[in-house]
Amino acid sequence: MPVSIDEVGVVKVDSEDIDEQPRPRARELGLIIGVVPPGNLNAITDVPDVRVGQTTVAWGEGALRPGHGPARTGVTVVLPHGGNLFREKVPAAIHVLNGFGKCMGIEQVEELGTIESPIALTSTLCVGRVADALVTHGIRDNPEIGITTSTVNPVVGECSDAFLNDIQGRHVREEHVLAAIDAASGGTVEEGSVGAGMGMIAFGFKGGIGTASRVIAPPVGGWTVGILVLANFGLPHQLVIDGVPVGRDLVRRHHHPPERGSIMIIVATDAPLFDHGLRRMARRAGFGLARTGSMSGHGSGDIVIAFSSAPAVRIPHAAGGLTLPLEVVAEQGPPGSARAIDALFAATIEATEEAIVNALLRATTVVGRDGNVGRALPLEPVWQILNAAGRIRRP
Repeated sequence: MPVSIDEVGVVKVDSEDIDEQPRPRARELGLIIGVVPPGNLNAITDVPDVRVGQTTVAWGEGALRPGHGPARTGVTVVLPHGGNLFREKVPAAIHVLNGFGKCMGIEQVEELGTIESPIALTSTLCVGRVADALVTHGIRDNPEIGITTSTVNPVVGECSDAFLNDIQGRHVREEHVLAAIDAASGGTVEEGSVGAGMGMIAFGFKGGIGTASRVIAPPVGGWTVGILVLANFGLPHQLVIDGVPVGRDLVRRHHHPPERGSIMIIVATDAPLFDHGLRRMARRAGFGLARTGSMSGHGSGDIVIAFSSAPAVRIPHAAGGLTLPLEVVAEQGPPGSARAIDALFAATIEATEEAIVNALLRATTVVGRDGNVGRALPLEPVWQILNAAGRIRRP
């Protein structure tokens, strides 16, 4: 397969070698990552009441006209539950692997350990506009915000889609964000070149949205861990899939451009945990990221947001007294009690790794501004490499 790498680390592949057939997920390809079983959808929406909505913004073609297009961008939102998030906040934590990012809302999550808005992912320069739309949504559902009660803390994560998108145009508008929130559902999550993932590049190929889940069987807990990633990081020769150095076999490496990408990882669980336990889970997502070959480079913004959707640990905006009756996972206790938190750690690592692989496998080729092309990962040679390494399991 004739390939080369351009000055920004994006793979160039002859057009006849690009597979434009329907794109499989990892398990549809015969690739089974890890040992913990997935949920029914193998998605973040396997976590009860978690919902995902996406709006893709894609129009125009040809030469870049800064501020005027072409647009290859979008927004993806994750709702920790289907109720009023401002009124029923969820425990949350954020872990920064490398802080080359422009996220919003991190400080209050770190301080109070809760999230009170939908979590939005988008293009770097759209963070302000998306945050403003989340404020609009919060006021729409809670008209007392800022008048008789506190203000709302919007949480927005970002990655740069500048290679394919007119990033200066900030083409994600309030209506796109509100549409994604209003359409958010708990069903199948579209992956790849969709929503915030429309303009993303990962390991030199087309990246974007990916998701996966793991279910921890009783008696350990019976909980679910779901992951959603916005993958926009890595260099071609670094790519590892299920322990196989696919990137080294797939591309001819001529030079080492700097790492300029990012990844946002959202960890959801119905295990009843507060910010301390969730922060520990968020750190383990970094292990799953490392399994795919990432080194969290200097120019990469790698940030993990973790939350619990468990009704037992939701924090009411106005408590009825000085204390709250809550039940949480025991991280320390009698012999064997560590099995529960260890199982959550393992589930987080495996689901993060698989979500990133799904983002790559599901992403379709996208032609963006100035004719820049984000090429889909070529399936046939990847399958051959993985099969030769004994990673493909036939039904």
